[in-house]
Amino acid sequence: YGGSVRHPRRSTYVTRVLYPGSFDPIHNGHLELIEVASRLFDSVVVATIGNPQKTTGLYSLHERRTMIEESVAHLPNVEVTSYSSLVVNLAREVGADFIVKGLRAVSDFGSELQQSQMNLAISGVHTVFIPSATEHSFVASKWIREIARFGGDVSSMVPAPVAARLAESFQEPPA
Repeated sequence: YGGSVRHPRRSTYVTRVLYPGSFDPIHNGHLELIEVASRLFDSVVVATIGNPQKTTGLYSLHERRTMIEESVAHLPNVEVTSYSSLVVNLAREVGADFIVKGLRAVSDFGSELQQSQMNLAISGVHTVFIPSATEHSFVASKWIREIARFGGDVSSMVPAPVAARLAESFQEPPA
């Protein structure tokens, strides 16, 4: 793989991973994966990607990045960035040893495996898969947006800063 960086104060290696995604918006399934990755690896870079295949976005890259930063503030080894290019280019740029991807269900595995194999072929960067906990396996950003748009309560499925932002985004204008 891409190699590791020796930590200046330890004789062990520092492993840096990249967790890319649209995060529109970030939800508790994403947060769970970030928290697990922050325990498994020394450094985690969360990158909200401008994905041209997803044209139904609710929040701008800047807004998504801000919500992620607010949601991971309790994790000192996590940093957040945004990007609008190939994930493997960002992995090289941030010095990631691996790309981390979450799996909610068996149906996610096929497309994620193909993507990871393509990323490996063009960059040499491996992907590590982390399965989500059962309580988060059904959560998807598209459903969060839809439920919030129609006034449903998603506060149990998203971090507090995101719940507040969603409430703001879909509040009824004064009559």
